[in-house]
Amino acid sequence: MEQLVVRLGAYAGDPVHWIVWSSQQSEIIASGVLADAAQMNSLSERAGQRAITALVPTSDVLLKWVELPAKASRKALAAIPYMLEDEISGDINQQFFALGPQKANLQAVAVVSKDKLKQWLAMIADAGLVCDQLIPDVLAIPQAEHGWALLELGQQLLVRQDEWAGLQGEKDWLVQAVALHARQYQKAHAEALQLNNYSELQFDDVTNIESHSMPLELPMKVLAGGVTSAKFNLLQGEFKLKSSRSAGWKNWRVAAALAGIALLTSVVDKAIEQHSIQNQLANINSQINNEYRRAFPNAGAYRDVKATMQTKLKALEQGGGASSLLVMLSQLSAAFADSNIKPQSLRFDASRSELRMQVVANNFEALEQFKKLAQAKGFVVEQGAINNKDNQVIGSLAVRS
Repeated sequence: MEQLVVRLGAYAGDPVHWIVWSSQQSEIIASGVLADAAQMNSLSERAGQRAITALVPTSDVLLKWVELPAKASRKALAAIPYMLEDEISGDINQQFFALGPQKANLQAVAVVSKDKLKQWLAMIADAGLVCDQLIPDVLAIPQAEHGWALLELGQQLLVRQDEWAGLQGEKDWLVQAVALHARQYQKAHAEALQLNNYSELQFDDVTNIESHSMPLELPMKVLAGGVTSAKFNLLQGEFKLKSSRSAGWKNWRVAAALAGIALLTSVVDKAIEQHSIQNQLANINSQINNEYRRAFPNAGAYRDVKATMQTKLKALEQGGGASSLLVMLSQLSAAFADSNIKPQSLRFDASRSELRMQVVANNFEALEQFKKLAQAKGFVVEQGAINNKDNQVIGSLAVRS
């Protein structure tokens, strides 16, 4: 599945990171950074029919675990805002409470200002996009089995502490905050904090942190990979994405019924017409088979008369082309073996005594070595397009005798 993942800023003037990602092939299709949210309308063509996920700064979202009474009912869930009232500044009626995973009697809750949530949705709507999922950015970082995970995104750091906790902010001060947390962690656990480090930052001088360098990849690729396993969505309750399909269907069902009748009538007419065409086609095929038998009385059995005739005509046109191809391949065998390049496809033009190949090599030097060896045998070698893929070189070669 392909999707567009957009990381919004806290404000409309903040940079917007984006990536088009294929989760099936684990491949980046396109990516970039926009100067601000006003430029997000340029992503409408990138989005197409792909699902869109937006990541938002965790600094604007409070992630908390709430302990509920045993066998909590819906009324207990409705009371969560009042359980967190002392931890929230401002009117709780202006806050939105989204429910996350539940473990036994512990309920995960994400708290965000309704105004801030509306601002993010307005950025997306103004760009002509429809967002399917809204996630606090740290929840898209792969969770470390033991310890924390850290990712550098532009001038900001994202730190995932566990399943439902994280830090996000400017790099300059957050590095110091991580070091402070590490000291507190060591005091509490009597061991250094294990840190999966997806950045180029060095923590060798921090005695309380044991940093593990993770593969250096595009930060948005790391986040896009984490989005596929993130089940949480801030778009709940009053902010839940409303599908317009059902309403549209109610408005247009009469027209759809009439269109269905028209389609059925057209299908019947086409079926009758197709039957007539099939009879004509059967007669034409019979005539073609008769003419082929007359032209090639000793041809024997065949399955596809068109393909068989093309093969015979090509053989008549090229004459000794096949033997010339074998001679060229025989003369080039040493060049193939010594340079260790492998042809993926071959195409021989007998009229020009030219062999065109798509080849795979370990490096560019192997292609040059093959060219020199072939030229030493008296061949003319021309190189076409050359690309790198999966630590190999794929190139096009034309060899003429």
